Amino acid sequence: MPDAKFDQPRLALNRIYTKTGDQGQTHLAGGQRVSKDSARIECYGTVDELNAFTGMAAISAAECVPSLVPILRRVQHELFNLGSILATKPEDVHPKQARVTEIEIRQLETEIDRMNATLAPLRSFVLPGGTRLNTELHACRTICRRAERIAVALSREEPIPPETIQYLNRLSDAFFVWSRWVNHVLDVPEILWEPNQSASGTNSEPRP
Repeated sequence: MPDAKFDQPRLALNRIYTKTGDQGQTHLAGGQRVSKDSARIECYGTVDELNAFTGMAAISAAECVPSLVPILRRVQHELFNLGSILATKPEDVHPKQARVTEIEIRQLETEIDRMNATLAPLRSFVLPGGTRLNTELHACRTICRRAERIAVALSREEPIPPETIQYLNRLSDAFFVWSRWVNHVLDVPEILWEPNQSASGTNSEPRP
């Protein structure tokens, strides 16, 4: 783990389209050309997707649970740091390159424990709903789980930092707790899974 803060980005994005990706390939941070459907690209692309949904949730949180906004904004920066390391082959990683570390993982665990302590124990599975913010956080949770699955698949093909999978695993748990917590703060009942609320459960055959 680096012993100092990460380097600041040095970018000059003057042109948005370059036409270099028109043949289905892209560059990694080290300059290697890889297919856009490779496991590594799929992994950090999904992390990028998660970042977008996290930003959406932060906007909703600003309107009803503002105390959650700084946490979600921090997570957005952490996800971009994670994308940076995933876009780089291990041999090309700079000592001060942005990444996720044990510090980020422990911070998520602290927030999970603190918020979960205020919630009633679960007696059933919960469904997304009750508030818009709850459903957005559940969307983040499911995208995060997908990113974790892709990271696991990638780790079987080539080495990635172990903190990658650990962070995504803990973050998906955090999104779940945050989804429950915002409904609790807003005093909105959770939607519990009831198997017999299905069509077959509510429409029984008429008796003879």
